[in-house]
Amino acid sequence: MIYHLVEYFKEIGIDLPGQGLFGYLSFRAIAAFTTALLISIFAGRRIIGWIQKKQIGEEIRDLGLEGQMQKKGTPTMGGIIIFISIVVPVLLFGDLTNIYNILLLVSTIWFFVIGFADDYIKVFRKNKEGMSEKMKLASQGLMGLAIGLAVCFNGDIVVRENIKVSDTVVIEALADSTSVDHGEMAGVEKMDVIKSTKTTIPFIKNHEFDYKWLSPFKGTFGWYCKWAIYVLMIIIVITACSNGVNLTDGMDGLATGSSAIVGVVLGIFAWLSGNIVNAEYLNIMYIPGSGEVAVFMSAFVGALIGFLWYNSFPAQVFMGDTGSLMLGGIIGVCAVLIRKELLLPVLCGIFFVESLSVLIQRFYFKYTKRKYGEGRRVFKMAPLHHHYQKEGIPALITWPKKALPEAKIVTRFWIVGMILAVITIALLKVR
Repeated sequence: MIYHLVEYFKEIGIDLPGQGLFGYLSFRAIAAFTTALLISIFAGRRIIGWIQKKQIGEEIRDLGLEGQMQKKGTPTMGGIIIFISIVVPVLLFGDLTNIYNILLLVSTIWFFVIGFADDYIKVFRKNKEGMSEKMKLASQGLMGLAIGLAVCFNGDIVVRENIKVSDTVVIEALADSTSVDHGEMAGVEKMDVIKSTKTTIPFIKNHEFDYKWLSPFKGTFGWYCKWAIYVLMIIIVITACSNGVNLTDGMDGLATGSSAIVGVVLGIFAWLSGNIVNAEYLNIMYIPGSGEVAVFMSAFVGALIGFLWYNSFPAQVFMGDTGSLMLGGIIGVCAVLIRKELLLPVLCGIFFVESLSVLIQRFYFKYTKRKYGEGRRVFKMAPLHHHYQKEGIPALITWPKKALPEAKIVTRFWIVGMILAVITIALLKVR
């Protein structure tokens, strides 16, 4: 809103001190981060107090984990704090006419509602199962479908290829300004604007993978088939990310810190993809308008760091499904919009392994129960972070022998997440 107000002042000829700063993504990203951080910290205290008055406390099942029962009654549904801290700065400093911002805001609200409904059923209706698994997956898949159709049919979601920049001095001076149409800027010799099913993938020349390569058909039917494959992939990515963060949210600060690390990298990728100079230099797809995603992700990271003030061990509030489903949804949608979804198994390695551990555990337990009459385990407990908290349980993987403190497990997961983040960024130059 402030961004659009400043733009309006420019149109009517009112010159305010410092208003030119709002034309730069860097300034608006910093402003969004700072505002989200402050809202999360200062408004968070009041929201936690309100949650406590409403007696919205976490119901804890006794799984025999150290310190677990001490968390009983800790305020939950703290995702409300994260939601407000993301949306308000984006509304203030984001370009609300930008299709990427619109889709991210809609997705944030949608996944927030899903998570809020799930928590509401658990807390107020005293149903520990919450929303049914089928309903949850259907709701997540529906948003994935909406994003997929938007990517297919919206004329503002395009990529530009064959970029040749001849006068980088002129462009570098202007490339960060959102008031400039880079496609019409002097110094760009050639640029093809296309609707594309291409995405980014490491280890190959030009870092590009086209989903049409998966289509067994050619011609008109092949054209429809490639878009159907792309939309299906988008649905899978968004649903998997949302559930991956949800499964990771089992220790104080684990999902919060891990999501913040991922958010930083996605913000960097959005910045690079939306800047014609960086895109040409790194030989990656230039995605016009995607730089606005950096403003959104700056608010995302600021909100999470502020929330971590209360969510770090020992947690004063849990995000609940209200937060975890929303965070995963945002990560998935953001990755799809900036064409980096195939990098998620590396970047979101923590979430990926957590989800994989649950699938492996379930499959192996059912398989061994049918074969031997009793279920056996691969991990001492799933999701994976709980494996490190247990001891004395027979499983294929017995390391570590002794249970580790929760704070140590969370810190080590953060360290691994940072390593994966660095590797993901480095992959941009690995061919």
